[in-house]
Amino acid sequence: MAKWEFVAYETLASQERSSFSMGPFGSKITKENYVAEGVPVIRGVNLARGIFVDDDFVFITEEKADEILPANVAPGDLIFTHRGTIGQVSMLPRNPRFDRYVIGSSQVKTRLCLKKAVPEFYFYWFQSEAGRRSILENASTVGVPGIATPLTSIRNLKVPLPSPAEQEAVVDVLGALDDKIAVNERIAATYEQLLQCRFAELGLGDEPDGDSEIPITDLIAFNPKLSKPAAAEPVYVDMAALQTNRAGIPAWTRREPKSGPRFMNGDTLMARITPCLENGKTGYVDFMEDGEIGLGSTEFIVLRSLPGVPSELSYFLARDSRFREHAIRNMVGSSGRQRVSAADASNYSVRSPDTEQLTAFGKEASAAFAHMKSLESESRALAALRDTLLPQLMSGRLRVKDAEKIVEDHA
Repeated sequence: MAKWEFVAYETLASQERSSFSMGPFGSKITKENYVAEGVPVIRGVNLARGIFVDDDFVFITEEKADEILPANVAPGDLIFTHRGTIGQVSMLPRNPRFDRYVIGSSQVKTRLCLKKAVPEFYFYWFQSEAGRRSILENASTVGVPGIATPLTSIRNLKVPLPSPAEQEAVVDVLGALDDKIAVNERIAATYEQLLQCRFAELGLGDEPDGDSEIPITDLIAFNPKLSKPAAAEPVYVDMAALQTNRAGIPAWTRREPKSGPRFMNGDTLMARITPCLENGKTGYVDFMEDGEIGLGSTEFIVLRSLPGVPSELSYFLARDSRFREHAIRNMVGSSGRQRVSAADASNYSVRSPDTEQLTAFGKEASAAFAHMKSLESESRALAALRDTLLPQLMSGRLRVKDAEKIVEDHA
């Protein structure tokens, strides 16, 4: 495999018309074209970390999508960001949520000939160091980062051309790890759905009446005080780390302490700025050492359950539709940079929950979140193994059979 031939990426293009094409120019899709439901528009937010995020879309009508047919994408198409976050490459899943998608103005789609190319193989290639480097060689960082002559540059990228059978073998190895990660994510999603039902049974999402009404601050503190982190480089969570539909925070970094809200295990981080608040960016902190203090983006609000209240309750409140509508109504600021303050978000009333129901919710949520934490930890280990095997497989330094054995040992 070390002697793979390298060819221009465009030689693998499907014979279909517009198999390689750029997204529509800005004037073709404007905010005025957005509708509540319809054909989803793929943007950079959907391609984060190489994972296709099948959520958090804006939509256009079917008629508008018909006007920009070259920008329509299908399962198996690879999508590149050519302006903004350069190096983002993802693949539209084989079984996506929607029947039809279009790419935004900052993306390029590539549709490959299936007789020559296994799309998943080239997705993994562009996730490898060599693949990413080939993209970044054409990037400019002057002003808004971008790829010069993006369509031509992407067409001319040099890519390996093993046989389709070799491509499939590599995909099978790396895909087995991604499949296990996907199973873990589905289990976690099921837990959250069940717990959202239990949260609804507490009545905290219902309009309170006079007799049962209490301020939410009787249950949850907003931006609670914490001392300065003791670590020279404490945990730091940025906005990109928060998910729109899941509690887990899959990635974080460490850096010198600067400004930003402080948090610890058991806290919930909620975006307070548009459009992240509307999109649902929220996360539950459970990955640090006991007593450790981390820092987050200044665009977060930290929610912490008070003593005697299940720590997970703060997370499900932050996900509750009535609470989020309250937070969104209280956003202020210029268009596109609106924010809600912790004080305004906390000016909110709920029904006083039944003590026994609240205790039962806490026990169920604690057990479920402990398992979710274990799944998240396993997924990080699997992702690290995949990222270790990826360059070795792509360079030919590691044989597929040896990689299969490594994967089996970690299954």
